[in-house]
Amino acid sequence: MTQIADVPDRLEPIEDLGGAAQPLLRVDGLTKHFPVRGGLFSAAKTVRAVDDVSFAIAKGETVGIVGESGCGKSTTARLLMHLMPRNAGDIVYDGRAVGRELSLRELRRGMQMVFQDSYASLNPRLTIEESIAFGPKVHGMADATARALARELLGKVGLRPETFANRYPHEVSGGQRQRVNIARALALSPRLVILDEAVSALDKSVEAQVLNLLVDLKREFGLTYLFISHDLNVVRYISDRVLVMYLGEVVELGPVDQVWDQPAHPYTRALLAAMPSSDPDKRTEVPPITGDPPNPIDPPAGCRFHTRCPFAEPLCGQASPKLTELDPSGHQAACFMAIPGSGHSRAPRGETAR
Repeated sequence: MTQIADVPDRLEPIEDLGGAAQPLLRVDGLTKHFPVRGGLFSAAKTVRAVDDVSFAIAKGETVGIVGESGCGKSTTARLLMHLMPRNAGDIVYDGRAVGRELSLRELRRGMQMVFQDSYASLNPRLTIEESIAFGPKVHGMADATARALARELLGKVGLRPETFANRYPHEVSGGQRQRVNIARALALSPRLVILDEAVSALDKSVEAQVLNLLVDLKREFGLTYLFISHDLNVVRYISDRVLVMYLGEVVELGPVDQVWDQPAHPYTRALLAAMPSSDPDKRTEVPPITGDPPNPIDPPAGCRFHTRCPFAEPLCGQASPKLTELDPSGHQAACFMAIPGSGHSRAPRGETAR
């Protein structure tokens, strides 16, 4: 991995233990339920924010997560960063289980996060230089060295250190603040960066600049990204694989071009059909999906999408489809229509897929 040059005593990234064949991050059965206090005549209930989510991220790839607001994207990111406790599930970083074989301190060295709100995620009382240098100093780097590293990283993200180092967050624009957040994330030499709606609050021209910056930084530092966004155009541009979430569950997962060209889940098709187009001849006239998502406190039985799906059959309300591999490319979907031999009238004939 390329490192920051001319900065002594820099923080080295956590050692690559398993080689390219071992996923950098593996998540198995990740679950987060929020208790809701009951009223005088009602029992306490639970919001099923993230429900048995499993996926893996290979070293050097970018995985995008998409879905409607409230589907569990940001909660998943915060669970990975241990910003909130999980109810169940295992998080394995480069072959080491977090909490048993890998400490939280080591995990934060290897995995950093860039938040959506670029202002709220920076301390307004610290200068930009101090914000970037704070993490390395906590991990034992000398003050002068950490400040030199901060200035070096400011240059890497396209901000002149002599101009921006001593400014405060309120003295720079939103796009510049997000560049500062990216520099701060890189200060600990992480191998995985989680970007939670990192460009959604930016103007389109600034968004394009930050996206190109992320692509360049990934190449220069050998980074791996988990990119969360509601903008499908952005996800297709930056991602290698995409994960589609609905009501706390993963409903489709696969290579981004495969999912875009041959979406297997009706929810994915509805999301793609709702994408805005600048071509007046391709104007969306019929809503691709109707109704509101069900209440996560009381999700429907069976497939959680069947209450809004135009292809729903009795089977869909009785059993919950499992994420099933559809082809050798790794394309998976949790839909009875896509699973061979599932019993749905539109399902392919033949044996049940793996």
